[in-house]
Amino acid sequence: MEEMEEELKCPVCGSFYREPLLLPCSHSLCQACARNILVQTPEAESPQSRRASGSADYDYLDLDKLSLYSEADSGYGSYGGFASAPATPCQKSPNGVRVFPPAVPPPPALLAPPPRNACLTCPLCHRSLLLDERGLRGFPRNRVLEGVIERYQQGKAAALRCQLCEKAPKEATAMCEQCDVFYCEPCRLRCHPPRGPLAKHRLVPPAQGRVSRRLSPRKIATCTDHELENHSMYCVPCKTPVCYQCLEEGRHASHEVKALGAMWKLHKSQLSQALNGLSDRAKEAKEFLVQLRNMVQQIQENSVEFEACLVAQCDALIDALNRRKAQLLSRVNKEHEHKLKVVRDQISHCTVKLRQTTGLMEYCLEVIKENDPSGFLQISDALIRRVHLTEDQWGKGTLTPRMTTDFDLNLDSAPLLQSIHQLDFVQMKASSPVPAPPILQLEECCTQNNSATLSWKQPPLSTVQVEGYILELDDGNGGQFREVYVGKETMCTVDGLHFNSTYSARVKAFNKTGVSPYSKTLVLQTSEAGFHEDTESEEMTLPFPVPLERSQLRRMSPFSSTLNLQPSFPGRSYFELRSSSHPLSLHSSLQSLNSAGCNFETQSAPYSQLGKYIYYKILLAWFSFDPGSAHSDIIFSNDNLTVTCNSYDDRVVLGKTGFSKGLHYWELSIDRYDNHPDPAFGVARVDVLKDVMLGKDDKAWAMYVDNNRSWFMHNNSHTNRTEGGITKGATVGVLLDLTRRTLTFSINEDQQGPVAFESMEGLFFPAVSLNRNVQVCPLSGTTLLDSS
Repeated sequence: MEEMEEELKCPVCGSFYREPLLLPCSHSLCQACARNILVQTPEAESPQSRRASGSADYDYLDLDKLSLYSEADSGYGSYGGFASAPATPCQKSPNGVRVFPPAVPPPPALLAPPPRNACLTCPLCHRSLLLDERGLRGFPRNRVLEGVIERYQQGKAAALRCQLCEKAPKEATAMCEQCDVFYCEPCRLRCHPPRGPLAKHRLVPPAQGRVSRRLSPRKIATCTDHELENHSMYCVPCKTPVCYQCLEEGRHASHEVKALGAMWKLHKSQLSQALNGLSDRAKEAKEFLVQLRNMVQQIQENSVEFEACLVAQCDALIDALNRRKAQLLSRVNKEHEHKLKVVRDQISHCTVKLRQTTGLMEYCLEVIKENDPSGFLQISDALIRRVHLTEDQWGKGTLTPRMTTDFDLNLDSAPLLQSIHQLDFVQMKASSPVPAPPILQLEECCTQNNSATLSWKQPPLSTVQVEGYILELDDGNGGQFREVYVGKETMCTVDGLHFNSTYSARVKAFNKTGVSPYSKTLVLQTSEAGFHEDTESEEMTLPFPVPLERSQLRRMSPFSSTLNLQPSFPGRSYFELRSSSHPLSLHSSLQSLNSAGCNFETQSAPYSQLGKYIYYKILLAWFSFDPGSAHSDIIFSNDNLTVTCNSYDDRVVLGKTGFSKGLHYWELSIDRYDNHPDPAFGVARVDVLKDVMLGKDDKAWAMYVDNNRSWFMHNNSHTNRTEGGITKGATVGVLLDLTRRTLTFSINEDQQGPVAFESMEGLFFPAVSLNRNVQVCPLSGTTLLDSS
């Protein structure tokens, strides 16, 4: 019942509905309240016309005429409202709904106002209703609601109980408006007799008393310290109302005190002025909301247009790809038809010859059955020649297919797939400028062996934010530039360059807006490789035969390491010449020495017709071991050229130089070998396991050897046991031929077993695993001998 009570109250006056009118929006109002909130509007302006003119958004703000009406000097502020409607003071109902009194008629001296219509706004749904000439009589009475309220009040009255009964409260029979207490008859006679000071109190029925309790005006606030004194003054520092007795007691003696009414009017005026500013902000907010709604519509339209453009572009790419697909399929079909035609012609030709051969054989068999010697001898010579001739015809490649079944067509779709993956939108409108070109710091740029270190910085006066840099190098032969580093660092070391080569380097900066112009180009010269040609010394052969290439030798760049870009080390990159115009091989490295008489030439011939090999003893200029990637138990000395270990377990160490193409050979000297350990030598990836023997995982290819024998090992698979071991002072050689993708080992210049591993492809680093009983170092220096 208590929850139902709020549904039976008028939203304007807050009391139970009295003569409720049913509005078209299905809400109800008291007839008196509806008359109070009528608003007069000109005939030319109606809520429907305003809504059609674009004021539909938040129309309740327009209809909610926020006004302040206190005193003539309290100020006045308004929010919203019709453009032509005058400001109308309002009063607040008990539930917060503003009630607009009828408009004051203009003075007779003024001109007659234009005809006006009555407009009623529902305080619940804020729907504006335009009244016709009947006015409020056009709305029907809500008889059902009246009946419900009457029944509800009767039920509440029957349920009212005495507030003074101690045990079981009895039904109340009266209520004193002054005491605000419900009494049953015994309690009224005992506690509220009709004599003395209580004789003037008014007793009403319980139901009427409950209503009058809610409608009774609010009591005037009294002083908290003096309950019988009303507030009459206002203490400005304390910001609180006070009474005269508080002032007489001296509690606010040194404070500034003003009249309560004056401060009331002053604060109301200040609040009204503040609301005027807030009203302006609210109007701006409303206009901003309209702008945002228009942006939503514009975004939707632009999105549809952009999606259509994107679909059209992608469809064009798909159509182009389909056309290219059709062309490629046509070529495949032509190749297919050509192969079928050649094979079918060969089948037809062989069928005819086979038929002729079969006929000749059958005829010869019949002749052999001849019993007349003279007759047989007359034709035997001719038949023998005919048989030999036919046999010779079958032996001249007739039984070899003229066409292979394989299609010698290879579609390279990797660049196209990469372009598709990189397909992205281009930011057309720049929010900030692109960075300025970086400046290379020449005093910090240098080269060492086949590595180059470059340093750069932003211009001193540049204030544009930079997100990263892109370093580019050419191929050392005047070719195209390629990216070798992308990151935020301003210094980068590029390893794996060609020895004795000239490189050009440049750098550019980038941010979200775009990429800066390139810096000035810096030319770098790498060190010469440690190779020598010794034509006077005796012949020295390496057990690795290197067949001569079928093409004529030319003067090209050295074969030094060619590495992939490794993201593991910030500010350090590895360079790979993937699209070099020439092969990097042992022969090309020989021709790069620029020494007199270096004119190695061969004729174009297959290996089987050369009849001999040229043997070379070669050695990589030198490389040092890498402490950064090695196991922590590895001990380095001699500028990282000598390594050993402080653990009895095998530990792995890698060389600093890596290889991805070409032919490479290096030797490692056994400086210490105690207690017959089994160190391992070979190549490995950069992420090889460092705490186990080399070759235990799939990232290493190695030969491990003791004092008597050796084994090859990869992915913990042991193969090719070979007799012959190492001692102190022995030399272990490693030949990595990435042209033929093979790996071969030697001990003291004798090949150890067969070719150890094949199908070697990718990036490899020299690698060694050893314990504390072994110490090794790479050898430097080389001699090149022609044993032909």
